[in-house]
Amino acid sequence: MSSNKMLLLASLMLMLAGCQSNNEKNVDSSQEQSQETAEVAIEEEEQVATEVSEPMEQEQAPFTGEMVEEKVDARPVAVMVNNDIKARPQSGLHQADVVYEVLAEGDITRLLAIFHSEMPETVGPVRSSRAYFVDLAKAYDALYVFHGWSPGAKEKIQAGEVDGINGLTYDGTLFKRASFRKAPHNSYISSENIQKGAEQLNYETQAEVQPFTFLKKGQINPYEGTALEQVKIEYSSRQATHVEYRYDAERKAYVRYSGGVKHTDLETEEEIVAHNVFLVETSHLVVDKQGRREIDITSGGNGVLIQHGERFDVEWKSVDGKILPYKNGEQVPLIPGKTWIQIIPDLEKVIY
Repeated sequence: MSSNKMLLLASLMLMLAGCQSNNEKNVDSSQEQSQETAEVAIEEEEQVATEVSEPMEQEQAPFTGEMVEEKVDARPVAVMVNNDIKARPQSGLHQADVVYEVLAEGDITRLLAIFHSEMPETVGPVRSSRAYFVDLAKAYDALYVFHGWSPGAKEKIQAGEVDGINGLTYDGTLFKRASFRKAPHNSYISSENIQKGAEQLNYETQAEVQPFTFLKKGQINPYEGTALEQVKIEYSSRQATHVEYRYDAERKAYVRYSGGVKHTDLETEEEIVAHNVFLVETSHLVVDKQGRREIDITSGGNGVLIQHGERFDVEWKSVDGKILPYKNGEQVPLIPGKTWIQIIPDLEKVIY
């Protein structure tokens, strides 16, 4: 073969080799780009999945121990609620975190409902205050809503012991009269008007509150209890004054009955339940011709805590004004949920 032909052949071979190398580089580059695109897509997908699956932060409501989506920094609201038979069923009690039931005059009880983790649209009927109710509301540093007052309550409220919104002053404005009931069993107030009243009176509407002590999830009361399906409290011989709690094992709560009738909410017809029922025995003393009482809510004494289908014999103590259960010198935890506190003259009259 001539030298010219050999040179031409060598040149062709070099050109072919270069083309093949360029093709391989193009293929490798394309593969790398595809791989990088896939990796980015995977990373983005993992990031989205992580964002979606991340659990929402929750807070524990201080007076129920239940988890809520946002921390409640509103100031508690304490409302005097009428419990005369002519005032039943009431509005909003099913949403109260804590409710105290205490005798007023005669054999009629009155209710102090503490609202914090949730607030009903309407509360009532609202009734007049007594001195010991002022002290109970004061313990929560609550906005205190009432309609009228006894001389003792008036003195404490006017001295500034609580921030009060009085229906005597705002009847027909903040407080509305329902047409389907007769006075004094027809005074109602909305949550919107409570807020409006607080703003008009320049009251603080936010607060940090001290929580109750609760059992943690899965925990049980460490003390020895007695199984209890039902309890009955008779404030007098009249059926209308009888209170019962019947255990619902499925809900792990006690359904409340007043005067032999299941206690429900007026608007929603929702049953009123208590996860903790706390019976508090203390001294009651009639002090005037109207039958008003002095009730000792500070000295402590015997009590019964009912929760989770069991009864526990305990003591009660006033801690910064709040009535709490104790055993062997230690505070007994509540279970998460609603708490009703029944203040009574004599535990011996309770029927288990």
